[in-house]
Amino acid sequence: MGCTTILVGKNASFDGSTMVARTEDAPSGVFRAKKFVNVAPEEQPRKYKSVISKVEIDLPNNPVRYTAVPNAILDNGIWGQCGANEYNVSMSATETITSNERVLGADPLVDCGIGEEDIYTIVMPYIASAREGVTFLGNLLEKYGTYEMNGIAFQDENEIWWLETIGGHHWMARRVPDDSYVIMPNQLGIDKFDFDDAFGAKKEFMCSADLLDFVKKYHLDLSIGGDFNPRHAFGSRSDADHTYNTPRAWILQRYFNPTSNTYDGINADYRPDSDNLPWARIPEKKITVE
Repeated sequence: MGCTTILVGKNASFDGSTMVARTEDAPSGVFRAKKFVNVAPEEQPRKYKSVISKVEIDLPNNPVRYTAVPNAILDNGIWGQCGANEYNVSMSATETITSNERVLGADPLVDCGIGEEDIYTIVMPYIASAREGVTFLGNLLEKYGTYEMNGIAFQDENEIWWLETIGGHHWMARRVPDDSYVIMPNQLGIDKFDFDDAFGAKKEFMCSADLLDFVKKYHLDLSIGGDFNPRHAFGSRSDADHTYNTPRAWILQRYFNPTSNTYDGINADYRPDSDNLPWARIPEKKITVE
């Protein structure tokens, strides 16, 4: 199975905890052994250099202890992937997502930017909440850019935030509703965005400082008399999605909501190739670890 992330809000879980789980895949025929490490503050670099993009970043001088699951052999970089820090904040940082030609033409990817190799290591030691993780990474994306499309989960005791990159320098993030779960395959997934909240109270939504101007300038909003749908503006709906991505969201939503919709037949509410699978759903029963 390709990289698939499951996010569970605290009121949708069986014990009131927030839950994040995911798989990590690799290119066909490639398997990279991982290891589990505990990184002390004195072991954290103060000047970070990426192996893949060669980008160099000066890091803050106040890291905290954190765990990581890097590659066992570091010839291709650290790829810290996931873990938690001493503030009990966790993140998962190696989910590749999708975009479209309009977005990439307006804001091309950055060859010397940051990517999955780097993101966990340059963020995890410096954040004290999931919300802080969004803003910390967002600032790095706006400054350095990224060379790929990224989906990042941030988790603390009370909240889960999901961040998606848009082109080389833009990003948006949405808070997972407490009563809901989210299934994320390798594609841009957020299907609702409130710019008023993102540029105001930031209760449920956050984004890069000029995202609304970016959308207007390059005519990215495809809605007709309705609410802005970031999936239509920034995402993809290719044949590859319909065979590789949407079936994963479809089968797991079917598992957690087996009687809420019809999933089979020509008149099914949702099919493996549906582009309108909800991003967040309330499960039919509370979700357990197993």
